[in-house]
Amino acid sequence: MIPAIFGCSGLSLTDDERAFFRDCDPAGYILFGRNVENREQLRALTEELRSLHGRERLLISIDQEGGRVSRMKPPVWAAFPPGSRFAELYELAPASAIEAARANAEALALDLAEVGITVDYLPLLDVRQEGAHDVIGDRALGSEPLRVAALGRAILDGLARGGVTGCVKHMPGHGRAMVDSHKDLPVVEASAEELETDLAPFRRLADAPIAMSAHIRYMAWDAENPATLSPTVIDEIIRGEIGFGGLLLTDDIDMEALSGSVPERAERAITAGCDLVLNCWAKLDDMTGIAERLPAITEAARERLDAALAVPQAPDFARRHELLAKRDSLLGLVEANA
Repeated sequence: MIPAIFGCSGLSLTDDERAFFRDCDPAGYILFGRNVENREQLRALTEELRSLHGRERLLISIDQEGGRVSRMKPPVWAAFPPGSRFAELYELAPASAIEAARANAEALALDLAEVGITVDYLPLLDVRQEGAHDVIGDRALGSEPLRVAALGRAILDGLARGGVTGCVKHMPGHGRAMVDSHKDLPVVEASAEELETDLAPFRRLADAPIAMSAHIRYMAWDAENPATLSPTVIDEIIRGEIGFGGLLLTDDIDMEALSGSVPERAERAITAGCDLVLNCWAKLDDMTGIAERLPAITEAARERLDAALAVPQAPDFARRHELLAKRDSLLGLVEANA
């Protein structure tokens, strides 16, 4: 097995993809809107991916946050609200917001589990900062660290109840970025003391099964390298200061915040200390180059992967409508008190 998560190009695997994936044996896969049509098609795709490797709890992942980051869309699937809706309710009724976030996450997980998806890249623990780029924006769970952590914990719990493993992101914090890391490298000038605010939610959820790194250069910690490629940030901040012991994967290695070829970036990320490299765009040349450059997954990373995928409980699909009704009733408190 190689320490990579790869994308697929369409609604089903091509012959070239099927042969390549079987041969290189990646740790998992990520799905996008291009891979999603309906329940039957999506279930068939995830079943074929599992059959290639003989791993029932294969890492098959998606960015299904709700709001503007949703790969599975109506009318086939339900629409889910962005994180900011739960932050708004928290202002009024913290316990209700936590319960609404948990119910929402469980209902969302049931949609994923039904079609064979095992990992969702949620929750965001990025603390929203005034004046930052809107790439995080309403996806955030708020601007107060303890609130972000409380809602993040509820989301992780809800996903697990629905049979899906959550992933906290973007460690060690994307809330101060002044540019979109999809397009350029954000540089954060905040002091180590100021960055304590950003670390706080991640510290409280350091027992999360999976975390995704940030493609951001933090001048207080490493003036030369973004976190994804920084041994200093990964070892001293993520593993040390935060105390995260779970599976650490990169944000998409193809994003323009990083320099060098995609295979070079992948190699640097693994060398820096990431457990897995995420490569989203299903470009066979890039994936082949990554497979040629990366070593086999380490024993420690394999153990973290196995532990992460073993966490969720069996989903109860009969609860979906009850969960959505509970969420909507609780979120309605904001409008009722406006």
